[in-house]
Amino acid sequence: MALTAIIEAHGGPEQFKLVDLPIGEPGKGEIRIAQKAVGLNFIDVYQRTGLYPMQLPHAMGMEAAGIIEAVGEGVTHLKVGDRAAYAAQPPGAYAEARVMPAAQVCPLPDGISFEEGAAMMLKGLTVEYLFHRTTPLKRGDTVLFHAAAGGVGLIACQWARSEGITLIGTAGTDEKCQLALDHGAAHCINYRNGDWAARVQELTDGKGVDAVMDAVGADTFEGSLNSLKPLGMMISFGNASGPVPPFNLGILGPKGSLKITRPTIFTHIGDHAICQEMAKHLCDKVLAGDVKINIGQRFALKDVAKAHEALEARQTTGSTVLEIS
Repeated sequence: MALTAIIEAHGGPEQFKLVDLPIGEPGKGEIRIAQKAVGLNFIDVYQRTGLYPMQLPHAMGMEAAGIIEAVGEGVTHLKVGDRAAYAAQPPGAYAEARVMPAAQVCPLPDGISFEEGAAMMLKGLTVEYLFHRTTPLKRGDTVLFHAAAGGVGLIACQWARSEGITLIGTAGTDEKCQLALDHGAAHCINYRNGDWAARVQELTDGKGVDAVMDAVGADTFEGSLNSLKPLGMMISFGNASGPVPPFNLGILGPKGSLKITRPTIFTHIGDHAICQEMAKHLCDKVLAGDVKINIGQRFALKDVAKAHEALEARQTTGSTVLEIS
């Protein structure tokens, strides 16, 4: 049995229930992992509220790190006793242990702690695909990154710096802006202090940015388009302020023949070999010191509702983890 956080109805953080669930043995292509730390992500909020509906009741959580306890038939990249971490579907990471498909579970090097592993996989693999698999970016390019002081944002700031890419961030307080700057952002704009899109134009001498990486959604969409240079790429990869409303595709032409995409991490990591390649790239960045994982908040598994309240209220910085005793 393993203590597990589930929801039986979509809604607020009060929907969480802690239950003991049987674990069982892994089948073909599966592993059983004893989890040491679990990461929280905004996709968890979307699933809990029903923005991304799930068949209920369902366990929650998309990333964690721990020790492999058992492997099923056909699993060759992991063995019992290995340290491992993952970002994967289906949800179920808010648990002491679980059986799950092995394809997206990745070896975790000794130089990376379980907490770091749990805090970095979904966010770090997101940054990996944003910078390397979505649109061509090269040294000297400029990107606009919203929510630059969040878990994904702080990794993105460091990643951009390590790649020679100028990152302009946005955040909601001066303190969060300073945090982004400390992690490698070239500039960070407090979006509460006036027209941030106009400020982006000032910072780029009126040229605009090569790409916008936007997980905020409705509140920033129009300004993001207005921040792009001709032929620039709008990457909408989240909806923290609500989904982007329908818009006239024809506006992309007069705005400079802009491009737009709505990627998900799960498309990118759906292929086992590519997922493992992305995870190795991420781990190499962390081991080299190019990226340090900032864990801003820690909660016990039993306090998962409090963790969600903080995440949804944008009271968090960096990554948030649930500690498994």
